[in-house]
Amino acid sequence: MTTATSPAAELGPEGQFWAHLRAGRLMIQRSRSTGEYVFYPRLIAPCSGADDLEFVEISGFGTVYSTTIMRRPAKHGGDHNACVVELDEGVRMLSRVVECAPDEVHIGMRVQAVIAPVDFGTYANSEQPIVLFRPVGAAP
Repeated sequence: MTTATSPAAELGPEGQFWAHLRAGRLMIQRSRSTGEYVFYPRLIAPCSGADDLEFVEISGFGTVYSTTIMRRPAKHGGDHNACVVELDEGVRMLSRVVECAPDEVHIGMRVQAVIAPVDFGTYANSEQPIVLFRPVGAAP
């Protein structure tokens, strides 16, 4: 006996998240029964144990929860920030704030997500974009 499996289900939750980003959509999981948002992608909601998670598009707005500056020589790309952003949906995401100097990023700063290819990290110069943030009010 064979069972049909959708292509999305074959990717698993993490693969689906990355596929949505490649399609230019910022989507995270939400439980259909409890409304709980979940990030990082997984099979079961960590607080409720709900297993009815679905991907939904989110606003992309959030607030810097914590931040630090990574100091590097210019020949290695120069200084950059690393931050945790609490999305308006209540989950937190590790990322960077771009389009401003690293020392301008501060706790409580309103930011908006952008999906962009990068020239650093695991997905440097690849087809896989990641989620970055820019200050609210910055030019798109």
